[in-house]
Amino acid sequence: MFFIISKLVNNLILPLAIIMLLLVLSIVLKNPKWKKRLQYSGVILLFLFSNDFLANEAMLAWEIKPVAYKDMAPYKLGIVLTGTTIPGLEPNDRIYFSRGADRVTHTVELYKKGLVGTILISGGTGRLIAEDEPEADKYRRAMMMMGVDSTDIIIENETRNTAESAQQVVKMLDSLKYKPEECLLITSAFHMRRSLACYKKVGLNIQPFTTDFYSHPREYYPDAFIIPKLDALHVWHKLFKEWVGMVAYNFAGYI
Repeated sequence: MFFIISKLVNNLILPLAIIMLLLVLSIVLKNPKWKKRLQYSGVILLFLFSNDFLANEAMLAWEIKPVAYKDMAPYKLGIVLTGTTIPGLEPNDRIYFSRGADRVTHTVELYKKGLVGTILISGGTGRLIAEDEPEADKYRRAMMMMGVDSTDIIIENETRNTAESAQQVVKMLDSLKYKPEECLLITSAFHMRRSLACYKKVGLNIQPFTTDFYSHPREYYPDAFIIPKLDALHVWHKLFKEWVGMVAYNFAGYI
């Protein structure tokens, strides 16, 4: 039930959904004072949430910074979280990735550089209704095509969200005799704070390796402050989902 409710709430409490609600209410309501307030609020929020500079500053503050390969010590196990494939596309004889594909490519780089010895891929399918091949299985196929030995890949393909992943992985690490300090957690930079919190809750204080960055170096050009950007709305979309997720996970006792 938590899984279903969290999905629904996540889709409702988003910047564009809030803006649309305000504008629709401004049309429906008959009170002139409230119509004007709602219209102004919707337009102001649309300007703020489409501002590239503000969106980038928020994401820069939220994302955990990357670490250069040369500054890293080797780890016995790299735990990579799924969540970046596109389900339901045909033909199904290939793997379709969204923009978070460097969760896979950076993990393969870590493996080939000798910075992780074994890869544990964690994640089933996050779809509410239709069934799909577990994402861990897709990641495994992609990594094998990139040259990772199948014997160096472990999969956990039953969990549906980050909290379930942490609960299952901690059991696997215990049976596989891996210590937390021997493990590296690999996921998108915007998602790392919630992931670390979930893993810490189950007793795993492990080092992060962030990928898939939505922030970019600061730009002080006029268009960054004035011209609305669709990408800025997408950045806020990601941030709101994480913030709502953090609140929901806190209430559920997952973090």
